[in-house]
Amino acid sequence: MTRKILVTSALPYANGSIHLGHMVEHIQTDVWVRFQKLRGHECYYCCADDTHGTPVMLAAQKQGIAPEDMIAKVREEHLADFTGFGIGYDNYYSTHSPENKQFSQDIYRALKANGKIESRVIEQLFDPEKQMFLPDRFVKGECPKCHAQDQYGDNCEVCGTTYSPTELINPYSAVSGAKPELRESEHFFFKLGECADFLKAWTSGNNPHDGKPHLQPEALNKMKEWLGEGEETTLSDWDISRDAPYFGFEIPDAPGKYFYVWLDAPVGYMASFKNLCDRIGIDFDEYFKADSQTEMYHFIGKDILYFHALFWPAMLHFSGHRAPTGVYAHGFLTVDGQKMSKSRGTFITAKSYLEQGLNPEWMRYYIAAKLNSKIEDIDLNLQDFISRVNSDLVGKYVNIAARASGFIAKRFEGRLKDVADSALLAKLTAQSEAIAECYESREYAKALRDIMALADIVNEYVDANKPWELAKQEGQDERLHEVCSELINAFTMLTAYLAPVLPKVAENAAKFLNLEAITWANTRETLGEHAINKYEHLMQRVEQKQVDDLIEANKQSIAAAAAPAAEESKYEKVAEQASFDDFMKIDMRVAKVLNCEAVEGSTKLLKFDLDFGFEKRIIFSGIAASYPNPAELNGRMVIAVANFAPRKMAKFGVSEGMILSAATAEGKLKLLDVDAGAQPGDKVG
Repeated sequence: MTRKILVTSALPYANGSIHLGHMVEHIQTDVWVRFQKLRGHECYYCCADDTHGTPVMLAAQKQGIAPEDMIAKVREEHLADFTGFGIGYDNYYSTHSPENKQFSQDIYRALKANGKIESRVIEQLFDPEKQMFLPDRFVKGECPKCHAQDQYGDNCEVCGTTYSPTELINPYSAVSGAKPELRESEHFFFKLGECADFLKAWTSGNNPHDGKPHLQPEALNKMKEWLGEGEETTLSDWDISRDAPYFGFEIPDAPGKYFYVWLDAPVGYMASFKNLCDRIGIDFDEYFKADSQTEMYHFIGKDILYFHALFWPAMLHFSGHRAPTGVYAHGFLTVDGQKMSKSRGTFITAKSYLEQGLNPEWMRYYIAAKLNSKIEDIDLNLQDFISRVNSDLVGKYVNIAARASGFIAKRFEGRLKDVADSALLAKLTAQSEAIAECYESREYAKALRDIMALADIVNEYVDANKPWELAKQEGQDERLHEVCSELINAFTMLTAYLAPVLPKVAENAAKFLNLEAITWANTRETLGEHAINKYEHLMQRVEQKQVDDLIEANKQSIAAAAAPAAEESKYEKVAEQASFDDFMKIDMRVAKVLNCEAVEGSTKLLKFDLDFGFEKRIIFSGIAASYPNPAELNGRMVIAVANFAPRKMAKFGVSEGMILSAATAEGKLKLLDVDAGAQPGDKVG
């Protein structure tokens, strides 16, 4: 039976670039959607930019442009990044749309009519310089518990305590630096606490499509923690309003009051789908009416589970709409076992990845190979990335077609032999439903392990039958034709299995195979006496230099972005926090300059002959511009790193360490000195 499915990813905020962390979610969603479409289901994938809120308003002000102009530009950049990674949205829209305004106001009115909206006067911090009420994250101060400085107004990042911004000690506005004032304001609240009985039933319930839970086990445990046990609940009513000035939608019949971004952001799913429905003629109501028999799934990060598993289903249900069929959360992305780092160049933007010319399907495959149905963080290990892509995709999969296609073209006029009775192909076909179930349940890592195990079987068959030797033997044409036809059919089946993950490869493979498109049916059917086209190489290997260049490009882009901020202060921003263990790895020693001279052929380098006490070394240092008379350094003491690996300096020689210097605000480099009495070889620490 054909299913009708609406799928969404969380909406990227319109105040920053798309990075690989975003791509984890959108690749996970896209793979699932493409699988459903390959199976012949009616599946729509909608997303949008999340455009409202104080941060967007302030960012636009800083750029000197209207928020509408800024979000339009950002949307185009976001969509270009996602499209570059093969994310196949049916519609990518904006929450700043007439559809979203209408739905947000309609839902608000329905909730109000249902007794779920309440008006209250609250006390809130106000910036007297900017003449605006301050959201929690725009108030900073001293944590009331551990007394850490410069903490946000909702929680302390040092001790983890949550609090209201009015509890901060010595609070200040993160916008202007002014001391905020406490003022009264009328706000509107969604009575989430009254929705607890429904939410307890929904969160612990199953969807009618396949009887599977609405939420993952880890998410359900968190819901029970938030919802409380028995008849009691820990849910608080939700402030859904913000005061002007604010970039968003004004609340009906409440001048100067705006919907908080987390009310209209999820409504953006409806708005994006409605925009698609109006364009191509889909019945919108069939998907959102209270008794809808269609399916709706949200793919999100674990950090926004509260909004999607509690706030959003309650909003939908009590405004007369259907609740989601499933909410699927994933963990965060680390790089080489650590949080993405700007200073290390591992805060990798999607744009930089594409601009450096790396194949996006390498990353699609690697991320999919790490994903399962659990809420677990995944790690992008860059060496493993190179190894796995080259081994699996190039070494195991693509080479199957490369090794067989030439013989079919040259010896058999590009036509395959009918090999419907092949035992090899029967093994591949037998796994069709098991692999399909892995995709359906988001167990991508297992699906790809199983697919590569099948690729191993095919490659073992190649090695056992050696078509290159059959081609040299008289009377073996029939067998050669059979073996190569089996291999092309096997490649077709593997391509169908991989198509949700590698859509571009599948598209190009279909051209080679002379097929209109690859579908899931190709995992169960052979091609018969089918004519194929000339083989064109489908994928190159990842080279170490490409990854090195990617990391360097991200370091440079971060440095360039930070340049305007650096102009505001003569001091360079302090680097990311390092551990004591990191520091202890560096062996710094006092060394005496025996001789210092300019390096012929270089305008930057000075050559130092140094005495470390225990040995003598040569170190090249790029400080020539700061010391035009290098001989004046002879006899002085310097500090040098002694345990760096020797480095070849182009044609000038080998540098055996690094001399430490301070970079001034004017760009000069000044050597570090030591007090009298320090001797060559003394350890610094």
